[in-house]
Order: sequence, then structure tokens, then C-alpha cells
Amino acid sequence: MFWDTVLKVLVLTGITFVPALELRASIPFGIWGYGMPWATVVAICVAANIALGFVFYWLLDTFIKWLRHKWAWFSRFYDRQVARVQRKIHKQVERYGEWGVAIFIGIPLPGTGVISGAIASYALGLDRKKYYIANVLGVLIAAAIVTLVCLVGDAALQKWFIKKEL
Repeated sequence: MFWDTVLKVLVLTGITFVPALELRASIPFGIWGYGMPWATVVAICVAANIALGFVFYWLLDTFIKWLRHKWAWFSRFYDRQVARVQRKIHKQVERYGEWGVAIFIGIPLPGTGVISGAIASYALGLDRKKYYIANVLGVLIAAAIVTLVCLVGDAALQKWFIKKEL
């Protein structure tokens, strides 16, 4: 029993750590695939997704600094790309700040999430503390949306499509 639970937590954490999936996949898997209580699944997946965002942003910063120091051509290329991105969306970042990043992370669509949010935040020069706040808020938004869809969808399926025999 104990090891079964540990294995389930590790699988949910592993799914959450996959960049294209994150908690958008691990919450439905935990609720529907494992039949675990939704509050437990959400707590595990939210904690894993927040941790993923923190670690990825820190690693990204370290990795980019190392590449810029190692290769001058990468530094020039990186500076041009960042300047281009900053010119395009500078107004939105100035206007919405970490809330804009939080909403970007929180909308459960392909191409969004903590990995994309970390890359965009780093490229835009959003400081670490503001990204961490946006990461937590965005993960909570995404978790609320995905959990709501799972619970409402499950209730609708049981009410209209899956008839239980008396």
C-alpha cells in the first residue's frame, strides 16, 4: 500500500516534469487514471509544477551565462534575439509585469506553462523574484482550470453518458 502510493506520487511528479505536459496532463491522469482524491492529486501536481518552474529558471540562468561566457558568437546571437523579443512585447511586460506572465503560465494551452514562462521571462529580463511570483500564481490558475474541467467533465459524463444500473 505504501509503496503503491509512493509510486503514484513519483509517476504524477514525472508527468508534471514533462515540458509539454506539466500539470495539464498529470492532474487528469491522477484523478481519472489512478482514481485518487482530487485534492491529493492537485497538491502533488501543484508542488511539482512550482518546483519545476523554480529549478528550470535557475538552470536557464546558469546555462545561458555559461554559454555566453564560453562562445562569443552565442553571446552576440543571444543579444540580438533578446533585443528583438523585448522590442516586440516591451509594452505588455511594462503594463502587466508578472501578472502577464502568470496568466500566460496559467492558461492551459499548448505552448504555455512554466517552461515557456521561464524562457520568456528570462528573455524579457523579468527578475527572478517576479518570475517566481508569476510561476506560483500561474500554476495555481492552471491547476484550478484543469481541476474544474476534470471534475465538471467527470460529473457530466456520469450524469448523461454513463448510466448506473439500479
